[in-house]
Amino acid sequence: MDFSLSDDQLMLQQNARQFFTAQRGTRPARKAMEGDVASTKALWKQMAELGYPAITIAEAFGGAGEGFLSLVPVLEEAGRVLAPGPLPETVGFAVPLLTRLGTQAQKQQYLQGIADGSEIVTLAFYESSCDAFAGQATVTAERTAAGFRLNGQKVLVPNADLATALIVLARTTAGPAGEGLSLFIVDPKASGVQMRLQRPMDQTRPLFAVSFEQTEVGEEALIGPLDEGWTAAEEALRTLAVSLSVLSVGAMDACVEQSAEYAKTRVQFGQPIGRFQAVKHRIVDMKVNLETARSLTYYAAWALEEGSSDRHVAAADAKSFTAQAFVRVANANIQNHGGMGFTWEAEPHLYAKRAKAWENYIGSPEAHLDYIAAAQGW
Repeated sequence: MDFSLSDDQLMLQQNARQFFTAQRGTRPARKAMEGDVASTKALWKQMAELGYPAITIAEAFGGAGEGFLSLVPVLEEAGRVLAPGPLPETVGFAVPLLTRLGTQAQKQQYLQGIADGSEIVTLAFYESSCDAFAGQATVTAERTAAGFRLNGQKVLVPNADLATALIVLARTTAGPAGEGLSLFIVDPKASGVQMRLQRPMDQTRPLFAVSFEQTEVGEEALIGPLDEGWTAAEEALRTLAVSLSVLSVGAMDACVEQSAEYAKTRVQFGQPIGRFQAVKHRIVDMKVNLETARSLTYYAAWALEEGSSDRHVAAADAKSFTAQAFVRVANANIQNHGGMGFTWEAEPHLYAKRAKAWENYIGSPEAHLDYIAAAQGW
């Protein structure tokens, strides 16, 4: 079994590294921290021109028609520089969801729009009063003569100010968790939609509370069958989990590189700190975490592309381990840099914040392990 990257995919990775390096590394992420939405939009447009968001979109809608593994090198390089914007939500959730369940009109508008850079999609799933990633929702979508009427509030919506479309999980029929839920794609500028900036841990990814007050959407906004939104979402959430894992692997790779370079150049007691056993061992542990995460993530990506029967378990396994490994590696990177690692101008704190912000995103590591145990019948 070989789930490593092909020569073409490695070439794509080299191309992506050159592109993100030309953006001056984490500079776009720092601009996003300053609230520079125009800069993130410009970066997204450039990525679209290079065909990155279109990699897994069918050729009929302007994409390259490649498998998920071909997206891995781009995501990994984006992760290395903490590229801003809802890239995982767009390519890791919206694209597979719409490819599988979207109507022809939805595919024509959104898949083609994602491919050419005119559509940017994010998720409106979280709520303050329930666990959306356990199949719960209090936002309602009531049937009307023309379609549906949404009411309620979502929180922790990434890049809602940048997105041109929100995928909203809403309750359409009373029922227990996982039942009676539907997915809708909603224009954030629609009547009754209001946004409020929240205070995120990772300032490179702004989060918003999004309220729906008598927001009217047409029948065409419904994605997939009515009342079966959670089943539809679960499949796409596995792809999102692997996308987040790939981005995290790229970020961990950058942390290891930063620590190794700093250990060679920072001198204490007349010698580089990399000669000290405590520092060397810590960097080795970082590298072990990185390569283990990469192996699990690459396998999960391969399993998704091949439609393997264990793809859901592989995705949960990758997300659970990688989320925790990213935190360990990012924290160790700060420790290796000493007091310098905490300073605003230095890079390590950016990666530590991203790691903590993503540790429990779309489910905690423990929740993913519980899923694995249940799926395996343990």
